[in-house]
Amino acid sequence: MGPSPRYSSGWADPPRNPRVIRVLHTGDWHIGQTLRGYARQREHALAFAHLEQIVVEREVDALVVAGDVFDSQNPSGESQRLFYEVLMRLRRARPAMTIVITAGNHDAAGRLEAPRPLLDAIGVHVVGNVRRRDGAVDLGHHLVPLRRGGEIAAQVLAVSYPTAACLPPLQRVTEGGGSPIVGAVRTLYEHLFAAAEPRLSGLPLMVTGHLHVAGGLESEGAERRILVGGDHAVPADVFPEAAHYVALGHLHKAQRVGRDTVRYSGSLIPLSAAEQPYAHAVTLVTLDGGPARIELIPIPRPLPFLRLPASGDMRLGELGDHLTRLVRDLGLSADPPLDERPFVQIRLAREGLGAGYRAEIDRIADGFPVRVVDVRVAPLPEGLETQATAGPNLVRLAERDPEDLFRIAFARSRGEPPGPEHLAVFHRARAEAEGGAAG
Repeated sequence: MGPSPRYSSGWADPPRNPRVIRVLHTGDWHIGQTLRGYARQREHALAFAHLEQIVVEREVDALVVAGDVFDSQNPSGESQRLFYEVLMRLRRARPAMTIVITAGNHDAAGRLEAPRPLLDAIGVHVVGNVRRRDGAVDLGHHLVPLRRGGEIAAQVLAVSYPTAACLPPLQRVTEGGGSPIVGAVRTLYEHLFAAAEPRLSGLPLMVTGHLHVAGGLESEGAERRILVGGDHAVPADVFPEAAHYVALGHLHKAQRVGRDTVRYSGSLIPLSAAEQPYAHAVTLVTLDGGPARIELIPIPRPLPFLRLPASGDMRLGELGDHLTRLVRDLGLSADPPLDERPFVQIRLAREGLGAGYRAEIDRIADGFPVRVVDVRVAPLPEGLETQATAGPNLVRLAERDPEDLFRIAFARSRGEPPGPEHLAVFHRARAEAEGGAAG
């Protein structure tokens, strides 16, 4: 196992060897994402401004974006404009910096690759799908040289989210009787590395991936096991041992998996309420032929995302007092713009909670400059959940929050919790229904 990462100290680094190259690993931008119907454009813009500051201050030679650039396969014009503005700002900030972008499961690979001739001209390399020529991997599409001082100092083997079309033909069984999906992913990386190895010339190699690696910590309701069949997580040893660093995307928490040099950078901002406690970051990787040196650089949260209460649960009648203290402690003005209001996650005690509590929460919160994006009720004591949903003592539907019912129904029908895209549709439908009822 390699050295533990150190955290950014803010001190300037001494002059470095021309063959030493710095790569900034990020991913899961999810441009265009909404949180319970609230747009995130302002937060993204602030996070990208900090990213620009990092590439300048740390003299970054290459930026790797490991998938999920957009939140939707059909991003809005506004989202696409923000993306290209970010690329141009990064280009102006570090003209010699190479940018490598791979498609994730949220991205439309063809749409992402469409402007490739223009992006290539400004040092942005986009890989939307695994490309082959005459049945062999098109290495010119996937192997991206990273230069410093005009010399190639490292290589990136850029691999996008492996769709069914990207994988080699599935076999009925794999060696050892394992999953054919996992076997196909392993074979894909073996083919890519075998094609790349003769051209490495002893240079450091970074490999990318956008998939679920076993052992990675997921965000509840935000990420899924995304390979063919929907329930596969690959082991960390599918990636070549010769890789100095594996830059992963898909899971939103910055973390290592399997070995120290196989890492998720995590997202730039919290993308679901489950990510409220996360510390978001980007990963600076220094490559010089020896073991990769890894440094986590925190990304300040653009807006507060707070839990009320900070620990435990509260009664609904206490919500107003908690919000009053929150507004006072944060020094919030009476009526800030909507996109500057902090997000709030509320935890309620079940005892004494009556029907229609969600409407009461909205009524109370409406008098405060905050945005309530998640409400969790303390779970029933163990063994009582079944009693609450079956038998003579049924809980009335009016006593359950519609979002809770949607989550339960979705999980029962699909075998997995709803993702952000499903919850966004639900929230839009609920807002339209409640608006119609009010009218």
